[in-house]
Amino acid sequence: MIEGSCLCGGVRYRAEGVAGPMANCHCQLCRKAHGSAFSTILPVERAGFSWLRGEDQLAHFESSPGKRRWFCSQCGSQLISTRDADDRSLLLRAGCIDSGCGSRPVAHGWVEFMAPWHRISDDLPRFERGFPGAPPGVE
Repeated sequence: MIEGSCLCGGVRYRAEGVAGPMANCHCQLCRKAHGSAFSTILPVERAGFSWLRGEDQLAHFESSPGKRRWFCSQCGSQLISTRDADDRSLLLRAGCIDSGCGSRPVAHGWVEFMAPWHRISDDLPRFERGFPGAPPGVE
């Protein structure tokens, strides 16, 4: 059972059912949304996801058609992203996971768009565009 929360603690969630591997996304949208070199993401099953508190504090930004980035309207923490076309899974933003996650990133995706000042310092596979074999919407 994975649990997570935002920076101010006003929003909490629980997730069961990992739907894919954890990965680091270096696309420009993730970099700008998180103000960092990349975003670490973990796909989970929508059916096993629930908000524990603070759902009324949530806001979203549609960063590309049908893709919504959900965040706390009080502190700005990016919590999850969803795709309108994917009713099976959603992406947890790993920086907000508090407990229950034994996953580690298995790859770097969208490295064609990585921050010019960042250097990847591990031996994980790197994919110029996307994540081969990833479910639809993992970006």
